Amino acid sequence: MYYLSIAIVIVSSIFYHILQKSISQEVNPFISLLITYIMSIIACIFVLLIQYYNGELNLTNITSAFKQLNWASYGLGLVIVGLELGFLLAYRAGWNISVAALTTYIIVALLLIPVGVLFYKEGISSLKIMGVLLCLTGLFLINK
Repeated sequence: MYYLSIAIVIVSSIFYHILQKSISQEVNPFISLLITYIMSIIACIFVLLIQYYNGELNLTNITSAFKQLNWASYGLGLVIVGLELGFLLAYRAGWNISVAALTTYIIVALLLIPVGVLFYKEGISSLKIMGVLLCLTGLFLINK
């Protein structure tokens, strides 16, 4: 599951950016997002139904799962709107698909380092600092 989870993120991210870049320039961004989230709901319900029919899920599991939710699931729902809207508007503004994702991911990765150190007790080594310097160099070079 360790590598499979990252493979899912990579494959999904590739299609995510291709599809984001392919959304019609004329469509209202929030209508597009609405359809995106309706499709997400349909996909989640489909997977839950498969789990239900395979015996992995029952009414007790579902009730328990909803009770286990915390503020983060609701917050993520709000944050995702900003993420989706941001990329949609970036591509409409003319960002290249090869640069927009890389630029944002590098900056996000750099900003998450202090978050990891301060809030999640993750360590920072000289090797990671060298990686940060390489990221900054790469960020400069791809946006030049």
